Amino acid sequence: MIRLLWLPLFLLSPLAFAADVGIPAVSVTNTEDGANYSVTLQILFLMTMLTFLPAIVMMMTSFTRIIVVFAILRQALGLQQTPSNQVLVGLSLFLTFFIMSPVLEEINQRAVQPYINEELAPLEAVKRASEPLHDFMIHQTRENDLNLFMRLSDSPPVASASEVPFFVLVPAFVTSELKTAFQIGFMIFIPFLVIDLVVASVLMAMGMMMLSPVIISLPFKIMLFVLVDGWAMIIGTLAASFGL
Repeated sequence: MIRLLWLPLFLLSPLAFAADVGIPAVSVTNTEDGANYSVTLQILFLMTMLTFLPAIVMMMTSFTRIIVVFAILRQALGLQQTPSNQVLVGLSLFLTFFIMSPVLEEINQRAVQPYINEELAPLEAVKRASEPLHDFMIHQTRENDLNLFMRLSDSPPVASASEVPFFVLVPAFVTSELKTAFQIGFMIFIPFLVIDLVVASVLMAMGMMMLSPVIISLPFKIMLFVLVDGWAMIIGTLAASFGL
């Protein structure tokens, strides 16, 4: 999990490492001992880039697909607040770290550790760190979505997928993730919809039209989900959808 904190340093803030001597932004001089304290523009820029960490986690990893599927699952079960949003987000985050662990490990080995050991220049470390994440995203992005954003951005044709710029790849990746999440959600919704239809038909045949079918079908949907080990099935399907 801690390794993910290196991503904004390598992907979003190369200027923070571009110079050995920073450009002073704020300087304070102690009149008693003459000590000079300053904050550089590079540090301010770096701290600003750290605010993009939630966006990186949500938009450039598997988080989007996972949280959307969980939200659709809760809607299909007919549960409004159970599990709570905090539980779903927490589970989605840990599943994201699990799914992204090979990518994070590769970034750590190829860029973070060599940079810490002063074996790589800053810009070279940025380039190496972005490659594993770029490869992950390009393999999960549909060609149609990628072509759409290449056309919208008027980007020149590229010789290979590795040359697709990040500003084109990220929206194409998010669009593909949403499409995949809705496809998985549709398959999840079908069995619960069948239960709702059966319960509604039975109640109508018995003349109990004043009784809400949702109240009657809810325990049956929960029982079905538990009997088929639904959580393990959903999580396994999500992991398998990323090629794990």
